[in-house]
Amino acid sequence: MSAVRKITIGKADAGLRLDRWFRREFPGLTHGRLEKLLRKGEIRLDGRRVKGAARLEAGQVVRVPPLGDARGDAPRVKTAPAMIAEEDAAALKAAVLYRDDCLIAIDKPAGLAVQGGSGQHRHLDAMLDALRYGAEDTPRLVHRLDKDTSGVLLLARSRLAAKSLTEAFRDRTARKIYWALVAGNPPKARGRIAESLAKGHSGGREKVVAGSPEGREAVTLYQVVQRAGRKAAWLALMPLTGRTHQLRAHCALLGAPILGDGKYGGQGAYLERPELPRQLMLHAQELAILHPEDGTTLRVAAPLPDHMKEAFMRLRFDPQRGEEANDSLRAYVENFRAETQTSGD
Repeated sequence: MSAVRKITIGKADAGLRLDRWFRREFPGLTHGRLEKLLRKGEIRLDGRRVKGAARLEAGQVVRVPPLGDARGDAPRVKTAPAMIAEEDAAALKAAVLYRDDCLIAIDKPAGLAVQGGSGQHRHLDAMLDALRYGAEDTPRLVHRLDKDTSGVLLLARSRLAAKSLTEAFRDRTARKIYWALVAGNPPKARGRIAESLAKGHSGGREKVVAGSPEGREAVTLYQVVQRAGRKAAWLALMPLTGRTHQLRAHCALLGAPILGDGKYGGQGAYLERPELPRQLMLHAQELAILHPEDGTTLRVAAPLPDHMKEAFMRLRFDPQRGEEANDSLRAYVENFRAETQTSGD
């Protein structure tokens, strides 16, 4: 096909990211080529240049340039499940924490990227056909976790469920609690970290910068669960915004970088004693969200990964204190929101 096309976005696709819409509608279009077309302004939204992260709205018009070859210009069709290594498919099914007709919650392992990127060939997005469970559609990603972060990740099983779940994350009605082991000792038992974050790069790798004039609002509430003297602490964290590397950057600003996070904590993110696994100690432990079908609250929790279990044991932390800490953090968040609304802040 050689002509420019203009496609109007329907209600069912409202809230979807532009890059994900392209991946679905033109599965042969590579990520690299898509980014190039966006940079050159050949892809436009309502006549304007946009980035792949732009959220679509019903009635908007996407300009689709000539994509050249049949592979890149292939319309979306129902496909047979992709070929996935048996061990990957089995591991993914074993990681399912919850499943119904609308959504699937999995326990994403640390070290597995959610989506592909430069030099990233093995990723969750390429394995999701293993979780069809007989459905026509492959489950859709509705949010992300960093490659080295473990824990609860939601998948939508239909376009309408994806729209509802995406809106919940965008409107900040989804509640996420992370557990982190940090170096050092936060000065307060609980508190609020509010520091804007802007995307940047260091040594060719993405790294956010705090306090930049171009930064976006970022707010995190935290609760200290246990302390190991002055050398380490266990925190329960709830991000009220969803910025890239938010928790990692905010913990570093607190003077307590997440253990194993050399990018934001340098050598200070590693303890000499006791010796711990040199992996990121950040786990998406719980996610609560309104169910797309009936509006009830769905709460899903993920068990600690093995490397954090080992660290808990060596630091003599008691995982049984986690639920009490989560309850305390939820109450703190509700009080914080009530105070904010009262003050008009």
